[in-house]
Amino acid sequence: MMLRRYRFEILSIIAILLFSALFLYTSSQMGTARFAGTDTVVSSEISKITGIPEEEYRPLVWQWVPPSSEIESALFALQAATGGIIVGWFFGYWKGLKERG
Repeated sequence: MMLRRYRFEILSIIAILLFSALFLYTSSQMGTARFAGTDTVVSSEISKITGIPEEEYRPLVWQWVPPSSEIESALFALQAATGGIIVGWFFGYWKGLKERG
């Protein structure tokens, strides 16, 4: 009865542990690998193919650049917190509907 009641939580913990183990294993095997974002990799590949340097590409829409990396990190944390609140609200709403009906 106890396992059936908490099966989602148990499966979530197992999934997190497996993901963490996989991440730690692959990280330890890579050594001194450099990680680059997809935008960086694709931009450099496009510039190699077309022969146009990356500096000559301009965005289609004006983009605001934060004045410092601390502000950029704070905005990212705010975005993550807002997403967590929205996801939590939907799960709570869903659970409330399930209990009511």
